[in-house]
Amino acid sequence: MTFKKIRNLLLTAAAFAMAAGMLVACNSDKDKTTEKPKYLWMCGEANFDHFATKDSITYYLEKAKETGFNNVVVDVKPIEAKALYKSKLVPELTKVNSLEVNRDWDYLQYMIDEAHRLGMKVTASACVFPIGSSWWQKGLCYEDSTFDGRTCIEYRPDGTMEDIRTNKTKVAAFLNPVREDSRKYALDVLTEIVSNYDIDGLSLDYCRFPDMESDFSPESRQAFEAYIGKQVEIWPADIFTYDDKGERIPGQYYKEWLAFRAGVIADFVRSVSNMIDSIKPEVELNYWAASWIHAIEKNGQNWASPRSEWCKKYDYGTDAYQQAGFAPALDNFIVGAYLERVYGPEDNESVEYALARADSVIMGDCHVIGSIQSINHSANADDPHNLTNAVRCCLENSEGLMVFDIFHIINRNQWDEIKRGIDEYEQNEQ
Repeated sequence: MTFKKIRNLLLTAAAFAMAAGMLVACNSDKDKTTEKPKYLWMCGEANFDHFATKDSITYYLEKAKETGFNNVVVDVKPIEAKALYKSKLVPELTKVNSLEVNRDWDYLQYMIDEAHRLGMKVTASACVFPIGSSWWQKGLCYEDSTFDGRTCIEYRPDGTMEDIRTNKTKVAAFLNPVREDSRKYALDVLTEIVSNYDIDGLSLDYCRFPDMESDFSPESRQAFEAYIGKQVEIWPADIFTYDDKGERIPGQYYKEWLAFRAGVIADFVRSVSNMIDSIKPEVELNYWAASWIHAIEKNGQNWASPRSEWCKKYDYGTDAYQQAGFAPALDNFIVGAYLERVYGPEDNESVEYALARADSVIMGDCHVIGSIQSINHSANADDPHNLTNAVRCCLENSEGLMVFDIFHIINRNQWDEIKRGIDEYEQNEQ
């Protein structure tokens, strides 16, 4: 049973007189018997060569199991927006750089079969709104004219408007999340994955706006004007302008604009949650985002509880922005504590601090899983910020662990440090 369903049952039970005592007892038993999830992230494009054959997939899944992982996150729709599964909606990804792999077998299905054989769970991850790599100028939006006019229009510091597809400085070419056809396409792709595969979880990656420069298309203007109930007289200056250094100067509708964009993303996340509940309610919904929630308003990502007033501490914080918090739609929030320092409850650049902050703004609306990037941490046993300590910190201070990425772990041979961190935590829990 997923976190959302358990939460809803407990909320219903709380209406009865004895519910409070029962809830304490249930949580106490659960804490003693439930193994924490330990996810290993597997980027699709970076590991294209590592997972080109079935034998290699089996080897690395067995290695992950031996290390202590019990869940793998399989990236099946990378930034180029092609599929690492058999799809009727998305062309298959068969070439990355100079390596071409044409499979007569289903990549995701084989991952599922082998992971389940080993007693591990599989979470399928998809890049939601990216539709191509703007850096490399390749991917679906560069090959399929269906997506012409649907990618983000960016308001640049020089005052010009630019299709994100031509901007090589961006991490990806994004579909405009405001457009109904973009959201429908993204939801249809996710629905196909959930419907056709025996996955244990679905993870939303890049489910956001690319940055503050997006989106300033006529469609977004129209939708925003409907949101505020009036016309924007000076577009886009009434949202914001730029100074000589390229810094934003808020206009009269700046706060409303941020709340509008956060609401767009929150509504989409809720639509994914509803889709899963209607098709396979046993599938958990995960969402990854960076831990520094106060600084990602530019991406429209309020992953906190709508009960949390954290945003009121910042200039852009409003009731509407607060209500765009989408934590209740999730089973697991994967907090990206991609920081070099590990311990330090008062150090806002430490993993420990990031996990505590996430927990404080989630307010129990979903599970909080700590995640780290393995290359940020050394193998030096005398280094308090080493990888073993980072792994243990996530398990000690959150409801699980996610390590990014198997590509780095393989290249740096970091398996032993991760295993040591998992083993040390579990021995202390016995």
